[in-house]
Amino acid sequence: LIVLISVALLALLAITLSAVIALSPCRPVVRLLGFLYRLPLFIPFIVVAQMMRTFLAKNGLMNNALVAADLVTPLETLSWLGWKGIVITFVWKQLAFATLLICGAMAALESSQILAARNLGASRPRILFDIMLPQVLPTIGVALVLSTVTMMSVLSVPLMIGVGTPTMLTVDMAFRVNSYGDYAVANALGVVSLAICGALSWFYLRHSLQQKGGES
Repeated sequence: LIVLISVALLALLAITLSAVIALSPCRPVVRLLGFLYRLPLFIPFIVVAQMMRTFLAKNGLMNNALVAADLVTPLETLSWLGWKGIVITFVWKQLAFATLLICGAMAALESSQILAARNLGASRPRILFDIMLPQVLPTIGVALVLSTVTMMSVLSVPLMIGVGTPTMLTVDMAFRVNSYGDYAVANALGVVSLAICGALSWFYLRHSLQQKGGES
């Protein structure tokens, strides 16, 4: 559930950000967004988890900033640690990777199609949904597949940020082994994870083979 919510939010934000970068006439804004979205690209997950733990805690940086701005009182602050914090962390960390792929695919489209649509009076949303998205859907699928596999394999984020339930398979597997020595259940959960990732990998490999076949 956590991964599904994260992937859905990631798709929405990555497509929106890529569309703004590809279609915006304001170059300074595009350069600023291009710089900002690349920031988390090379930060390890364990560092991101510690950053978000400091940022999202009840007495963390975000709540302290809201209190300093008189937007909330100290008694009204909430902790975002838990499944919400895991979702925020995954989306922020993977946004750079997904946006880089999708934005690159949008930039590779023939500019004559977009110019023709603009000359015919098409709005930017219509250009996005009718011309650009249908052509970059395979790339969006690849970005989301790779992000899903990455999220499912990370242990540090749910272990450091997750509080209570729901949790993730990686945490449950580690808990079963370390607390109970229950390797049977841990192995079963591992097989479930492998089956899910294997199905997603099949989509990725199929897309890669289709691309190579088209180029040859």
